Amino acid sequence: MAHAYQLYNDVDAQCLCCRAMQPFHFTSAADQVVCSFCVRHTGPDRAERRDTDHVALWLELYTELQDVHAAAVADATAESALKDQIIAERVAEVDELRGLLAESFDSTPRGGIREVLETDLVKRAERKTELAERRTDRAMAVLWRLAQRHSINPGDPALCGCGMGVALCPDQQALELVRTELAEWETRNVQRAEAGQRHALPPEHPSFV
Repeated sequence: MAHAYQLYNDVDAQCLCCRAMQPFHFTSAADQVVCSFCVRHTGPDRAERRDTDHVALWLELYTELQDVHAAAVADATAESALKDQIIAERVAEVDELRGLLAESFDSTPRGGIREVLETDLVKRAERKTELAERRTDRAMAVLWRLAQRHSINPGDPALCGCGMGVALCPDQQALELVRTELAEWETRNVQRAEAGQRHALPPEHPSFV
Protein backbone atom coordinates (compact mmCIF):
# COMPACT_ATOMS: atom_id res chain seq x y z
CA MET A 1 0.00 0.00 0.00
CA ALA A 2 1.38 3.41 -0.95
CA HIS A 3 2.02 5.94 1.80
CA ALA A 4 1.61 9.73 1.70
CA TYR A 5 4.77 10.75 3.56
CA GLN A 6 7.22 13.25 2.04
CA LEU A 7 10.01 11.69 -0.01
CA TYR A 8 13.76 12.35 0.22
CA ASN A 9 13.47 14.05 3.62
CA ASP A 10 13.90 12.89 7.20
CA VAL A 11 10.42 12.53 8.70
CA ASP A 12 8.87 11.01 11.81
CA ALA A 13 6.14 8.47 11.13
CA GLN A 14 4.25 5.81 13.05
CA CYS A 15 5.73 2.39 12.34
CA LEU A 16 2.99 0.02 11.19
CA CYS A 17 4.60 -2.78 13.19
CA CYS A 18 5.48 -1.38 16.63
CA ARG A 19 3.14 1.69 16.35
CA ALA A 20 5.87 3.94 17.78
CA MET A 21 6.93 7.24 16.18
CA GLN A 22 10.21 6.49 14.40
CA PRO A 23 12.54 8.36 11.99
CA PHE A 24 12.22 7.47 8.28
CA HIS A 25 13.75 8.57 4.99
CA PHE A 26 11.43 7.50 2.18
CA THR A 27 12.59 7.39 -1.43
CA SER A 28 9.42 5.85 -2.83
CA ALA A 29 5.71 5.96 -2.06
CA ALA A 30 5.85 2.17 -2.07
CA ASP A 31 8.43 1.97 0.74
CA GLN A 32 7.23 0.02 3.76
CA VAL A 33 6.37 2.16 6.78
CA VAL A 34 8.23 -0.26 9.04
CA CYS A 35 11.15 0.99 11.11
CA SER A 36 14.60 -0.57 11.03
CA PHE A 37 13.95 -2.12 14.43
CA CYS A 38 10.91 -4.02 13.12
CA VAL A 39 12.17 -5.12 9.69
CA ARG A 40 13.14 -8.46 11.21
CA HIS A 41 9.57 -9.01 12.39
CA THR A 42 8.05 -9.59 8.94
CA GLY A 43 6.87 -13.10 8.26
CA PRO A 44 4.27 -15.39 9.91
CA ASP A 45 6.83 -17.33 11.98
CA ARG A 46 8.20 -14.34 13.86
CA ALA A 47 5.17 -13.24 15.90
CA GLU A 48 6.59 -14.33 19.26
CA ARG A 49 9.86 -12.50 18.74
CA ARG A 50 7.97 -9.45 17.46
CA ASP A 51 5.85 -9.22 20.62
CA THR A 52 8.88 -9.62 22.89
CA ASP A 53 10.83 -6.97 20.99
CA HIS A 54 7.89 -4.57 21.01
CA VAL A 55 7.44 -4.82 24.78
CA ALA A 56 11.15 -4.07 25.26
CA LEU A 57 10.99 -1.14 22.81
CA TRP A 58 7.88 0.39 24.37
CA LEU A 59 9.37 0.08 27.85
CA GLU A 60 12.53 1.85 26.68
CA LEU A 61 10.55 4.63 24.96
CA TYR A 62 8.29 5.06 27.99
CA THR A 63 11.25 5.28 30.38
CA GLU A 64 13.04 7.79 28.14
CA LEU A 65 9.91 9.95 27.79
CA GLN A 66 9.30 9.83 31.54
CA ASP A 67 12.87 10.97 32.25
CA VAL A 68 12.73 13.79 29.69
CA HIS A 69 9.44 15.21 30.95
CA ALA A 70 10.36 14.81 34.60
CA ALA A 71 13.57 16.75 33.94
CA ALA A 72 11.67 19.45 32.02
CA VAL A 73 9.11 19.91 34.80
CA ALA A 74 11.84 19.93 37.45
CA ASP A 75 13.79 22.57 35.52
CA ALA A 76 10.70 24.71 35.03
CA THR A 77 9.77 24.40 38.72
CA ALA A 78 13.30 25.34 39.82
CA GLU A 79 13.37 28.28 37.41
CA SER A 80 9.97 29.46 38.64
CA ALA A 81 11.15 29.30 42.27
CA LEU A 82 14.30 31.25 41.39
CA LYS A 83 12.29 33.91 39.56
CA ASP A 84 9.92 34.22 42.54
CA GLN A 85 12.93 34.79 44.79
CA ILE A 86 14.34 37.43 42.44
CA ILE A 87 10.96 39.18 42.26
CA ALA A 88 10.69 39.21 46.05
CA GLU A 89 14.19 40.66 46.36
CA ARG A 90 13.51 43.38 43.80
CA VAL A 91 10.19 44.33 45.41
CA ALA A 92 11.96 44.54 48.78
CA GLU A 93 14.62 46.81 47.24
CA VAL A 94 11.98 49.13 45.80
CA ASP A 95 10.07 49.23 49.10
CA GLU A 96 13.26 49.97 51.02
CA LEU A 97 14.16 52.82 48.69
CA ARG A 98 10.71 54.34 48.95
CA GLY A 99 10.83 53.99 52.73
CA LEU A 100 14.14 55.81 52.92
CA LEU A 101 12.81 58.59 50.73
CA ALA A 102 9.61 58.88 52.74
CA GLU A 103 11.63 59.47 55.93
CA SER A 104 13.08 62.65 54.46
CA PHE A 105 9.83 63.86 52.92
CA ASP A 106 9.27 66.66 55.46
CA SER A 107 12.71 68.17 54.84
CA THR A 108 12.61 67.88 51.05
CA PRO A 109 10.46 69.80 48.55
CA ARG A 110 7.67 67.74 47.03
CA GLY A 111 9.21 68.03 43.59
CA GLY A 112 12.52 66.72 44.91
CA ILE A 113 10.91 63.59 46.33
CA ARG A 114 9.18 62.89 43.01
CA GLU A 115 12.45 63.32 41.20
CA VAL A 116 14.25 60.92 43.55
CA LEU A 117 11.53 58.27 43.12
CA GLU A 118 12.16 58.39 39.39
CA THR A 119 15.92 57.93 39.61
CA ASP A 120 17.66 55.32 37.51
CA LEU A 121 18.20 53.10 40.56
CA VAL A 122 14.46 52.71 41.20
CA LYS A 123 13.70 52.31 37.52
CA ARG A 124 16.32 49.56 37.15
CA ALA A 125 14.95 47.67 40.15
CA GLU A 126 11.40 47.86 38.78
CA ARG A 127 12.56 46.80 35.32
CA LYS A 128 14.36 43.77 36.75
CA THR A 129 11.18 42.82 38.59
CA GLU A 130 9.15 43.08 35.39
CA LEU A 131 11.64 40.97 33.41
CA ALA A 132 11.67 38.28 36.10
CA GLU A 133 7.85 38.17 36.05
CA ARG A 134 7.83 37.79 32.28
CA ARG A 135 10.31 34.90 32.40
CA THR A 136 8.15 33.17 35.01
CA ASP A 137 5.06 33.74 32.84
CA ARG A 138 6.76 32.12 29.83
CA ALA A 139 7.66 29.03 31.86
CA MET A 140 4.12 28.78 33.29
CA ALA A 141 2.59 29.14 29.80
CA VAL A 142 4.63 26.13 28.64
CA LEU A 143 3.42 24.10 31.62
CA TRP A 144 -0.19 25.21 30.93
CA ARG A 145 0.00 23.89 27.36
CA LEU A 146 1.44 20.60 28.63
CA ALA A 147 -1.35 20.34 31.21
CA GLN A 148 -4.02 20.85 28.50
CA ARG A 149 -2.64 17.97 26.47
CA HIS A 150 -2.58 15.74 29.53
CA SER A 151 -5.90 16.69 31.12
CA ILE A 152 -8.23 13.96 32.37
CA ASN A 153 -10.64 12.69 29.70
CA PRO A 154 -14.19 13.72 30.88
CA GLY A 155 -15.70 10.68 29.18
CA ASP A 156 -13.25 8.28 30.81
CA PRO A 157 -11.57 9.50 34.04
CA ALA A 158 -9.03 6.68 33.78
CA LEU A 159 -7.79 7.97 30.42
CA CYS A 160 -5.36 10.88 29.96
CA GLY A 161 -5.92 13.39 27.17
CA CYS A 162 -2.81 12.06 25.40
CA GLY A 163 -4.46 8.66 25.02
CA MET A 164 -2.52 6.81 27.72
CA GLY A 165 -3.97 5.56 30.97
CA VAL A 166 -3.76 8.16 33.75
CA ALA A 167 -1.74 5.80 35.93
CA LEU A 168 0.74 5.18 33.11
CA CYS A 169 1.15 8.72 31.77
CA PRO A 170 4.48 10.16 33.03
CA ASP A 171 3.30 13.73 32.40
CA GLN A 172 0.30 13.30 34.72
CA GLN A 173 2.63 12.37 37.57
CA ALA A 174 5.09 15.18 36.82
CA LEU A 175 2.39 17.85 36.49
CA GLU A 176 0.89 16.93 39.86
CA LEU A 177 3.85 18.76 41.42
CA VAL A 178 2.80 22.12 39.96
CA ARG A 179 -0.96 21.90 39.34
CA THR A 180 -1.90 24.11 42.32
CA GLU A 181 0.63 26.79 41.40
CA LEU A 182 -0.40 26.53 37.74
CA ALA A 183 -4.11 26.95 38.59
CA GLU A 184 -3.33 30.05 40.68
CA TRP A 185 -1.24 31.51 37.85
CA GLU A 186 -4.03 30.86 35.32
CA THR A 187 -6.70 32.44 37.56
CA ARG A 188 -4.54 35.50 38.16
CA ASN A 189 -3.90 35.99 34.45
CA VAL A 190 -7.55 35.43 33.49
CA GLN A 191 -8.47 38.24 35.89
CA ARG A 192 -5.84 40.48 34.30
CA ALA A 193 -7.12 39.69 30.80
CA GLU A 194 -10.72 40.44 31.81
CA ALA A 195 -9.56 43.77 33.30
CA GLY A 196 -7.76 44.69 30.09
CA GLN A 197 -4.34 44.42 31.73
CA ARG A 198 -1.18 42.73 30.48
CA HIS A 199 -1.41 38.97 30.88
CA ALA A 200 0.55 35.88 29.86
CA LEU A 201 -2.25 33.54 28.75
CA PRO A 202 -1.49 31.63 25.49
CA PRO A 203 -3.61 32.73 22.51
CA GLU A 204 -5.40 29.35 22.46
CA HIS A 205 -6.68 29.81 26.04
CA PRO A 206 -10.47 29.28 26.34
CA SER A 207 -10.85 32.93 27.47
CA PHE A 208 -10.16 34.02 23.89
CA VAL A 209 -12.34 31.46 22.09
